[in-house]
Amino acid sequence: MMRNTSQRDAIRQVMVQADRPLSTGEIFDLARGRISRLGIATVYRTLKSLKEEGAIREVDLPGQSSRWEFANKDHHHHFLCRKCDKLFEIEGCPGDLGNLLPPGYDLEEHSILLEGKCRDCR
Repeated sequence: MMRNTSQRDAIRQVMVQADRPLSTGEIFDLARGRISRLGIATVYRTLKSLKEEGAIREVDLPGQSSRWEFANKDHHHHFLCRKCDKLFEIEGCPGDLGNLLPPGYDLEEHSILLEGKCRDCR
């Protein structure tokens, strides 16, 4: 396990305060506002360590860089603003999607990504 450092604390704090999935670049920019000598390599190492510990998980978006969110959240989906590129969490789930499958198929997992403009960009 990686030791607690001011850099690691700053990265955790910006993720908590943002309360939405953040890209590595967003995390770097926000944490650097707290610790001016923070390097991007430290951010990558810290994210890798937090992922290995199970504290955060990667949110993969087709054609986009990964985003990071805390792993202790209930199942949910995401909304991507096409203008500012911010990713937001959508609470809940529409429910059983297995009825959309052709006969004989088994659904193992799903993710839903809604896209449009966020409140600030509309």
